[in-house]
Amino acid sequence: MRFTIPESLRKTAPHHLLEQRAVNPVVRIIAMAVVAVLVFLGSMAAAVWADINTTIEQGQVKVLRADGTGQQREEILDPFGGQTIEILILGQDTREGEGNSDIGGKADYLKENHQADTTMVLQIAADRSWINLVSIPRDSIVDMPSCMTSKGELPAMQGVLFNSIFAMGYNTGEDLASAASCTLTAVNALTGLDIQYFAVVDFQGLKNMIDALGGVDICIPVDLYDKTTKLDLKKGMQRLNGKQATQYARMRHGTGTDGSDTMRTTRQQYLIKQLLHEATSKNLFTQSGQLYQLGKTALQSLNLSEGLADLTALVGLATSLVNLDTDHLYSQTVPITQAPYDPNRVVWAPKADEVWAKLRQGRPLVEQAEPENTDDADDATTDDGSETDAEDNATGEDGNQSSSANGETDEQGEATGETGESTVESSEPATPQPDPVSGLITDEYGNLIDPETGGIVDPETGAIRDIETGQFVGLADQYLNNVVCATPSEE
Repeated sequence: MRFTIPESLRKTAPHHLLEQRAVNPVVRIIAMAVVAVLVFLGSMAAAVWADINTTIEQGQVKVLRADGTGQQREEILDPFGGQTIEILILGQDTREGEGNSDIGGKADYLKENHQADTTMVLQIAADRSWINLVSIPRDSIVDMPSCMTSKGELPAMQGVLFNSIFAMGYNTGEDLASAASCTLTAVNALTGLDIQYFAVVDFQGLKNMIDALGGVDICIPVDLYDKTTKLDLKKGMQRLNGKQATQYARMRHGTGTDGSDTMRTTRQQYLIKQLLHEATSKNLFTQSGQLYQLGKTALQSLNLSEGLADLTALVGLATSLVNLDTDHLYSQTVPITQAPYDPNRVVWAPKADEVWAKLRQGRPLVEQAEPENTDDADDATTDDGSETDAEDNATGEDGNQSSSANGETDEQGEATGETGESTVESSEPATPQPDPVSGLITDEYGNLIDPETGGIVDPETGAIRDIETGQFVGLADQYLNNVVCATPSEE
């Protein structure tokens, strides 16, 4: 049985054909930025702590539970607990406030608009060595479970547009807690995860955070012009201010784009990585004032769920992440394919669960290589369990030293002895290694392959497409920065 959206909720349905939708990516930079507070905890500890804590409390939002209690679990996020942390990141499309309407549009039908046009699942490893970031396209057709709002239960529905869940929650409960909680409930049901926290940001908030950071460097692979936002950028590495960066993330129909939401999500992911690089490049001692302002601006721009909206937790989490290698921020869009009954909509592909399975198991999207065990050569064992040393392993059955010990190979790559005769069979071909500059692999047909997703990379734009579905899954940020927008070396 298929449910339809009640008439009372239709007024909040997305206006995809009326105006370009706005997108609001937010980033793990928010937690990192709070590290700046630590710089001031010496001579100004009490004043600064009170100032920041008040800012956090003002943006706190309840998480509404299915049991109807409307209460958050009592525990506070413990960044030192050795546990994987998951946060649902929601970019809210609202026109409330002059800053939001200036960026998102001022049409009359948008005045009561409340949508979540950006949804990302952020997962931080238990040992804080990597971060996963998975985007959920707003145009996904999904089944929505029932959820609690501030004014009662919103019934389950089938075949709804994913980002309308936020809108229906807001329209029913008439508050942000209802909108975000319904989206959180849906994401947990769809993915099998148990996400406990969410963070919501709007247009103006993202703009303010980027401006507080001093802007962000973005590689523009082709001349870009968007008539809706009037964004006009030339090819090359560009320093964008907050408004420009927000417009870059929200545009759909300008040059260099195909009008799809999935391609737009790739720019959101790229922006997040660039913001992270920008934030972690700051010196906490020489630029502490700027970082403090960034931290406070970020917190003013956010609505955090209970449990996450705690200064002790945020500072602890930020501290635990200061040594994170930014190359270990892995991002992609959940695998999708075109909806069979609507070319403008998508459904999750069967292999989407492979992505969510990694998150459920607390594994990185890109498996990290295990460190080599140098003791293996010294402590090798035979089939019968007896130990042999490295010297024994380097000899053949007749006791003569094998060619692998000599390190000589013939033209076919087979190990040879001193006489040049092959003494061992050739091994399987080595796995191609990514180019250290571009981060990509070139296959036998000359295609550029992204090793993280296995997708094919467009050499002009850096866009990564799924090899099976042809849908966008990301942007090759290292390739964009080091190849497409590389600055010529000075001689």
